[in-house]
Amino acid sequence: MTLITDGEASIHDIGDSVIILTLRDQANQKVNERVISIAASLRCFDIEGLRDVVPTFNTVAVFFDPLRASIELIKKALVQSLGNVDSPDSPQLHEIDVVYGGIDGPDLARVAHLNGLSEHEVVVRHTARTYRVFMLGFMPGFPYLGFVDSSIAAPRKVSPNISVPAGSVGIAGNQTGIYPTDSPGGWQIIGRTDVQLFNPKTPPHTTCVPGDLVRFRRVSSLPPKRPGLSQHSVSVPTHKRTITILSPGLWTSVQDLGRWGYQQFGVSVAGPMDITSHRIANRLVGNNEHAASLEMTLVGSEIRLDTQVTLAISGADFGAILDEQPLPLNTPVIGREGAVLKFNRRNSGARLYVAFGGGIDTDIVLGSRATHVPSELGGINGRTVLPGDRLPLGKLESTEMKKGKNGFSHQGGGIQLRVIVPSEGRFFDEEAIDMLLKTRFTVSQQSDRMGYRLATVTPIKQTENREIMSGVTFMGSIQLPPSGEPILLMADHQTTGGYPQIASVITADLSLAGQLAPGDWVEFTVCSRREAVEALVLQEEKILAVC
Repeated sequence: MTLITDGEASIHDIGDSVIILTLRDQANQKVNERVISIAASLRCFDIEGLRDVVPTFNTVAVFFDPLRASIELIKKALVQSLGNVDSPDSPQLHEIDVVYGGIDGPDLARVAHLNGLSEHEVVVRHTARTYRVFMLGFMPGFPYLGFVDSSIAAPRKVSPNISVPAGSVGIAGNQTGIYPTDSPGGWQIIGRTDVQLFNPKTPPHTTCVPGDLVRFRRVSSLPPKRPGLSQHSVSVPTHKRTITILSPGLWTSVQDLGRWGYQQFGVSVAGPMDITSHRIANRLVGNNEHAASLEMTLVGSEIRLDTQVTLAISGADFGAILDEQPLPLNTPVIGREGAVLKFNRRNSGARLYVAFGGGIDTDIVLGSRATHVPSELGGINGRTVLPGDRLPLGKLESTEMKKGKNGFSHQGGGIQLRVIVPSEGRFFDEEAIDMLLKTRFTVSQQSDRMGYRLATVTPIKQTENREIMSGVTFMGSIQLPPSGEPILLMADHQTTGGYPQIASVITADLSLAGQLAPGDWVEFTVCSRREAVEALVLQEEKILAVC
């Protein structure tokens, strides 16, 4: 649904929890300055249910709770912010040393070849300009810098690298940027720097902010690489109440409701893949819903209880056993000191959640305990659990155990998900949308917490097959890369992306999506925003009915 359209701006409802304001289909300094000003103005409004405000090149994304926030109030605030354009602050200039070429810039020769230049000429032209930081995204602290001289522009790689080293300086189209951490990526890497771009412990957390300026300087060498350039350490204090990981399972991590408010820095929200089951498990043991639980994927962990503790399991059925006795789903129990929780085999679903009375009390990083492995944030040193990890438990908020009832069932095999088709669909015609809604896709083996790759015999074609400016992404967004096989973004998705969005899964169905496993099928059916909100209300009623 298009909410507002005028000569300069349009506001689109692209899902049931995200609104996008777009200032023309271009990016330049003037447009970007206005975007930054609008985002700053909007953050000053006291709007219930507002979760995040994220500026990009030429858009402002507004994230909100569909059950608490008023679309009308957000729309009014956006309109008012359009008229409140402050003068930009004096930008800070960052001069960054870079070693070009060789092992530090393996794609420099390719960029030179594509443009009919020598490697030296590419470096001269790359260092000749002062670049504007248009936005942060992709990963924490990653600056999108523009714009390179057209003579050294280069397309993204068809097949992204599995791992790009931290500090790598790359070119993609007419943009240049710096990788803050080791990460997969498809930019053409021409050099490397040792600048630290992100620090979760110290505000403002990022070296660069939108509106800053960057100049690159060629150097012959850098100081020896500092260990843990982008890493941080999280201390796990000694507590009397702990649990010990004996066997980690396949992919087990600490998760709470996520890290809202930091997407503007490129920090993913993370949180549970199945938020409904996480909430139910916490409610059953008397925890606040924000308490951290353990999320297990496909294969369960083996855990020793170092203290007597109340626990409950919700979500997938992995055949839970406590003290050699079967432990039903959605049933709180008191586990004795020394008892062992383990699992037989997966019967249904893909992810289960174990909540312990008091919650898992690891360090809070940027307002959350949620683990985001790609950026090494939260949980236990930003990673999944390992054998021997002792996880501290928090102070009990309540000793009350709620009587569980039958929860949400996960039969496995596949699911039909409801989607909202965005109003700005210039990249897709009716035929493409129709194909999305009539095709049964298969969740490929190349799927994880970042997103599901959906395999299909007949690829979906874009109306315009071209790169677009990187924009905000969100959990549930269905993006379409040039391959024509959709990607359903999930909890650990990168905060920005360059693929067009064909549809988005409604909030009420995201938990169902979180229970999909590789090999499962998925189909999509369209619904309206009103129907999406009604479905969310019904889901809340079912959660309350369980516990």
